[in-house]
Amino acid sequence: MLDSLYRHLVRRATIYLWVFVAFVAFGRYFSLTINVSDSLPGTIFLVEKGTKPGKGDLAAFRYGGGGPYERGALFLKRIQGVSGSEVIAQDIGKGYREYFVDGQSAGRAKPTSKGGKPLQHGPVGIIPNGHFFMSAPHPDSLDSRYALVGWVAETELVGRAISLY
Repeated sequence: MLDSLYRHLVRRATIYLWVFVAFVAFGRYFSLTINVSDSLPGTIFLVEKGTKPGKGDLAAFRYGGGGPYERGALFLKRIQGVSGSEVIAQDIGKGYREYFVDGQSAGRAKPTSKGGKPLQHGPVGIIPNGHFFMSAPHPDSLDSRYALVGWVAETELVGRAISLY
C-alpha cells in the first residue's frame, strides 16, 4: 500500500508541486470570504488583497473591535465616501438619524441594536485624509453610520471585494 502511494507521488510530483505553488500564489494575492450577515447581497466574495478600492466599490477591511464582533474581523462594505467627502446626518425623531454622503443617502442609523443595546451614531463632517465612509444597504448593517465603525482608516483596508455568489 505505502509502496504504491510512494510511486504515485513520485510520478506526479511535478503536478503536485505546481498545484502547491498556485495555491500559495493565490493566497498571497486573493482570499475567499463568506458573508455571514444580511448586510450585503451575496454570500461568497473574492477579495483582491492590496488592491485599493475606489468610491462605489465593495471593500474588505479589518474591524476595529467592540460590540458584537472581535477586533480584526473581516467586514465587507461599499465605499460611499472618501477623503474630502462631506457626511451629514439629519435627526428624524425617536433617536433615528438619516445619513448623507456628498448628498447621497447612506441609510438610517437606529438608536438601538436588534438586541436593544444603545448605539452611538457615527461621525459627521469632512472625511479626513486616508479614511473612508463604509456602508451597506441593509438597515441593520454595522457600518460608518455607527461609532463602532466610524470612518475606516486606509490602513485597515484589505482590498477590493467582488461578489461571486
